[in-house]
Amino acid sequence: MKNKAITSRDVDFAQWYTDVVRVARLAAYSNVKGCTIMEPNGYALWEEIQNKLGGMLKATGHQNVAFPLLIPENLLNKEKELVKGFAPEVAWVTIGGQVELKEKLCIRPTSETLFSDYYSQVVKTHKDLPMKYNQWCSVMRWEKETRPFLRGREFFWQEGHTVHATAAEAEKETYDILHIYRTFLEDTLAIPVIWGRKTESEKFAGAVYTLTVEALMYNGVALQSGTSHYFGQRFSEAYDIRFLNLDHEMEYAYQTSWGMSSRIIGAIIMVHGDDNGLIIPPRIAPIKAVIVGIGEDEAVMKAAEETEALLKQAGLTCYIDRSDKSPGYKFAQSEVNGIPLRIEIGLRDLSENKITVARRDTREKIAVSRDIDLPAYLEKLQNDIHDNLYGRARARMEQLTFVAKDKAEVAAIMAKQAGFIKGDWCGRHECEESMKEISGMKSRCILEGVAPQIGKCIACGAPAKHAVVWGIQY
Repeated sequence: MKNKAITSRDVDFAQWYTDVVRVARLAAYSNVKGCTIMEPNGYALWEEIQNKLGGMLKATGHQNVAFPLLIPENLLNKEKELVKGFAPEVAWVTIGGQVELKEKLCIRPTSETLFSDYYSQVVKTHKDLPMKYNQWCSVMRWEKETRPFLRGREFFWQEGHTVHATAAEAEKETYDILHIYRTFLEDTLAIPVIWGRKTESEKFAGAVYTLTVEALMYNGVALQSGTSHYFGQRFSEAYDIRFLNLDHEMEYAYQTSWGMSSRIIGAIIMVHGDDNGLIIPPRIAPIKAVIVGIGEDEAVMKAAEETEALLKQAGLTCYIDRSDKSPGYKFAQSEVNGIPLRIEIGLRDLSENKITVARRDTREKIAVSRDIDLPAYLEKLQNDIHDNLYGRARARMEQLTFVAKDKAEVAAIMAKQAGFIKGDWCGRHECEESMKEISGMKSRCILEGVAPQIGKCIACGAPAKHAVVWGIQY
């Protein structure tokens, strides 16, 4: 039975998304225009992302740091492409207390400038390198249209900034980070992705090139899910980051930056959720199971408490729903909140020496003996749920991935259903821009190592240079 508080996603996807965010208590609108409140359920997800992704970064030698929120205007202006790229979105502080500042301060939209200024002070010789730093923080970009998690004026993210002695080391870092993002998205969040290189017009301002991972939401709209940028020596020349190399000569360092933001929570919602609410992949779920006792019998509560203690001892996060609501209401709440597993215990179950386990992904109920190794069984079930979520998300992505030879075919496809469009490109900026005439479509990425499929540019028909994935985006 469908949750009445949630609009069907096949009827109005935008309203469905808003309903899930609201009913699952992930985020709420604030009185600060363009900014939302991340509620406990939403922040718990963000903490899990920090723990899991942060662990992967630490395991590869990255260290966490914290840099200031404010950036002096003179520092921001040192890298002209960065300034040009972010100027429309920058918020400025011009008054401190009651005194007008002599130099206005930018509220960070990103932190390349501060990291580069720092590196110019601490990098002296090749022995200091590499420096591989990451910070978890919020940034501000003055977005015109906002939506919880997907676009906000203030949002959370991690931003990595590294500095290296050689171009080869820095480029390896750029690709290594992309691999970490791909692995995290697919192996932890159960979200299939495509990956590749951004075009010149879509790359990060100031980068030599940008790599990206792109996910497709249930409705066929793309979400840029993580980016990794190779800067070469552009920022080190602008900020004078030089070191004494192995040849005892002063050389400009090589840099990267990369990031994944809290918009990935939006991806979890839109890739996996259904008309009953959120579905959280088990490997990122803050709570793995909820235990619901049916009836107020002492034997039921005792069995629930024994089950809770057993699971917690095995390291499986869970809780007993002790609210005074009906079992049906408790079931619905566990589904809205996306908890992967629900354990139901009633007198009938106990009389048959059984408990009932319900999966959130399929809503299937399974009667199991109380004599089994329950933690091991639930561990296997979580892996099955992950595989099922990933499998059906990949099937949906493949179903909504189309090949087109020209703009007319693209327009016909998009008139019926949004999705990824594979279409070859000649490399001309004018052709890339002309694709925006179709529903605001943009290039998502150039597929590296993939030859053009049709051989002719999707926009002009000239010989193609690149295999490109196109799509509309959040």
